[in-house]
Amino acid sequence: MRVENAKWWKTGVIYQIYPRSFQDSNHDGVGDLQGIIDRLPYLVELGVDAIWLSPIFTSPMADFGYDIADYTGVDPLFGNLADLDSLIDAVRRNHLKLILDLVPNHTSDQHSWFVESRASRDNPKRDWYIWRDAAPDGGPPNNWLSEFGGSGWEFDSSTNQYYYHTFLSAQPDLNWRNPAVREAMHDVMRFWLRRGVDGFRVDAVWYLIKDDQFRNNPVNPDFRSGELPRDALIPLYTADLPEVHDAIGGMRRVLDEFPDRVLLGEIYLPIDRLVAYYGRKLDGVHFPYNFALLTAAWEARSIAQLIDEYEAALPPEGWPNWVLGNHDRPRLATRVGPNQVRVAAMLLMTLRGTPTLYYGDEIGMQQAAILPEQVRDPFEKNVPGIGIGRDGSRTPMQWDGTKSAGFSEADPWLPVADDFREVNVNSSSKDRGSLYWLYRRLIDLRRKHVALAEGSYKPLMASGELLLFYRELREERILIALNMGPEPITVSFPEERVSGHVLLSAFADREGEEVSARLDLRGNEGLLMKLVSDRRDN
Repeated sequence: MRVENAKWWKTGVIYQIYPRSFQDSNHDGVGDLQGIIDRLPYLVELGVDAIWLSPIFTSPMADFGYDIADYTGVDPLFGNLADLDSLIDAVRRNHLKLILDLVPNHTSDQHSWFVESRASRDNPKRDWYIWRDAAPDGGPPNNWLSEFGGSGWEFDSSTNQYYYHTFLSAQPDLNWRNPAVREAMHDVMRFWLRRGVDGFRVDAVWYLIKDDQFRNNPVNPDFRSGELPRDALIPLYTADLPEVHDAIGGMRRVLDEFPDRVLLGEIYLPIDRLVAYYGRKLDGVHFPYNFALLTAAWEARSIAQLIDEYEAALPPEGWPNWVLGNHDRPRLATRVGPNQVRVAAMLLMTLRGTPTLYYGDEIGMQQAAILPEQVRDPFEKNVPGIGIGRDGSRTPMQWDGTKSAGFSEADPWLPVADDFREVNVNSSSKDRGSLYWLYRRLIDLRRKHVALAEGSYKPLMASGELLLFYRELREERILIALNMGPEPITVSFPEERVSGHVLLSAFADREGEEVSARLDLRGNEGLLMKLVSDRRDN
């Protein structure tokens, strides 16, 4: 039973698809919209509720779609507008939701807005971007850096000014202090919302506003050689400025013109600053993505402390969310190791809040090895040799053990991982003890047990390799026990405070087992137990 009127984005599971790498239907080696349509039955079987697509808009692909040349067009690489309409329709018929990636901070330098803006200093769209005269010595206006290495300023010889770019020079930043820019982006949102999409994940939203006095960013005293060049400065004047919340509020008001839609924000900030993006009256994003687990030490006490900090920082009625993988970070199975991927799955699917699952993590895809001559990622090309390349987490989905892992009949745009013959959907779906089936069962349990989908989080124990917590709603209580190490653990509970039966083991072999007073966990095992109601632990 669900709580009445619960929002789909609260109770559901979001599945992120990197379109270039999901399924190629036209044999050009790149995934496309028709390929996603063809694979919808798989997503329905898996049990997810919503699909988030990385950008599919018209783009020169300098940053693989995050450099947009037309916000209301579909890049021919992926199909056309009719194909996207077909996807929206197919998603709806399968009782799923569709979330698009919105990239409002910057455009491609080939977008018509920027072409006009750079045409002359008195062009009506000049102030749509951030232009500045050179410093007295002829160099960049200030010390602001690009996230992708080097200066954040690019000189335009035709108008003798610099423009600012948070990322690549081919991705000039829009000037969100200009009301016309905001209205144009609001119109983009309405275009897609009217077409039937269910919301947006807003890219790099904490960068939208820059200092209007163009002050130099302070030097980072903790910076060390070999770290990311961007970290040499503290982005005090280029990120997370107070005015950004007004810009987000405007986007939220547009979204609220349409019923039952969601606005999600990509924000890499410490938790205490992250939660501000809910808005003072919950009028910001519905939730800012919580990426804390992507870099957390995989250790029970550290994770318990992180959960407690996050839960305590959430505003009243603010809805939490959790992420263990995405297109910018190394693969989950590589980060935690193959022995802990089952425990990681149980953590992601049982914490309070909305989980987002990155394509391929449900079958344990590893970070693929990319040879120097195979690198496609512009970030790695700009800042080579320090291990920040993102290609290895963007390789083709491994469907089966045939050529190119069933992704394409052509050579794929990135090589498939070496283990695709063993790690793929076809083999995993036939093995009821596989990681894939564990995810299916976990998602199913979230539907069947309201405590998992909407209940409160109550910590019980974090000691050594053991993490224990409850999920609870009304009379239903579920205990989650996670062994984050390789050795067996036995826990004794005084006065039979824990009594119930196993709903699911990470190894899928203990369902229905009665547990009372003592809990035995094998190495790398997680358990979900439905408890007999007993309040003596409160």
